[in-house]
Amino acid sequence: MKDYYDVIVVGGGPTGSTAARLAAEGGVKVLLLEKDREIGIPVRCGEAVGEKGISKIVELKEEWIANHIKGLRLVAPDGTKVKVHHEDVGFVLDRKRFDYDLAMNAANAGAEVVTKAYAFGLLTENGTVTGVKVQYIGKQYDIRSKIVIGADGVESRVGRWAGLKTNLKLKDVETCAQMTATNINIDQNYCDFYFSSDIAPGGYLWVFPKNKNTANIGLGLAGDKAQNKSPLSYLKDFMKSNFPDASVLTTVAGGVPVAPYTENIVSNGLMLVGDAAHQSNPISGGGIVLGMLAAQIAGRIASEAVKENNVSEQRLSQYVKEWEKAGGSNHRRAYRLKESVAKLTDDDLNKTAAAIQKKPEDKHTVVNIFKAALINQPKLIPDIFKIFLG
Repeated sequence: MKDYYDVIVVGGGPTGSTAARLAAEGGVKVLLLEKDREIGIPVRCGEAVGEKGISKIVELKEEWIANHIKGLRLVAPDGTKVKVHHEDVGFVLDRKRFDYDLAMNAANAGAEVVTKAYAFGLLTENGTVTGVKVQYIGKQYDIRSKIVIGADGVESRVGRWAGLKTNLKLKDVETCAQMTATNINIDQNYCDFYFSSDIAPGGYLWVFPKNKNTANIGLGLAGDKAQNKSPLSYLKDFMKSNFPDASVLTTVAGGVPVAPYTENIVSNGLMLVGDAAHQSNPISGGGIVLGMLAAQIAGRIASEAVKENNVSEQRLSQYVKEWEKAGGSNHRRAYRLKESVAKLTDDDLNKTAAAIQKKPEDKHTVVNIFKAALINQPKLIPDIFKIFLG
């Protein structure tokens, strides 16, 4: 590593790699730091994405796709299974390969990628972030830059170091556990979502097939619902009841922000992207597409600001304005829906499933499901249309 770069990106996930690539393509010197020993490991993600969203950001390679998904099924507390009519084809990714190649793309664009590089603080001068403090192979370094981009996930410390308010309320973070299990009987064409206070209070459980007998099976609980029983305990109970003969290949745990996105995501010399900025979908918790979308904007604007020699908060706020148009307004609508959905009881969910089942299958759309669930909250109907049909 050199002692100076124009832009330093902290975090080598899809969001960080995308920001690094866009900044490097803008013609500035970029350093991408990843604390783990290898890009893409460990995988702490359900790995499912929709083609419509991801294809706007990157051209998918077949080797990144573990499984092609034809549809979604929602499972109500009473076991009613609703097949969702959805035109957007989905994929379950191979995140190890996906993340690795995105970092390689950043490197090919000119960014320098360094793993096992642990950022433990920021350098500042007169209220402006001017670099990072890094521990690398037993030594500590001060590496200066004009801009630091924090892409270090929900547990982001970069924002806190800069004095930005990034804390989450318990109800706005999902505590999650996931197993990759094999030797199970599943339909690999469908992603299944289970909703029940007995299975995943305040959240949901997912089964995302990677092939005909292997799937990512995980759940997220609302943080204020996880005091008495851990996510892993809920997951083990589900596995015992539904897949007693499964062999578990991996087990991971973590948190996902399902909060309003952080309003203040820039300061002098600093930008936050992805989960670090709470940009994941408040309803689903999905963060790959939204994070990469924000990173595209942030990386481009970072390179422009460096070349203009203006890294003030005012200049970097152009990122906030563009993010608002690209995803921020829908993000706020999604949070309003999430707040209302969180109040639904198991009985409400069962009634919703029964109402949808009475409709023809081509009417089993996401919009109609939300309309049925929130039938007593007509003010939210415009939000539903803008999010899912906009």
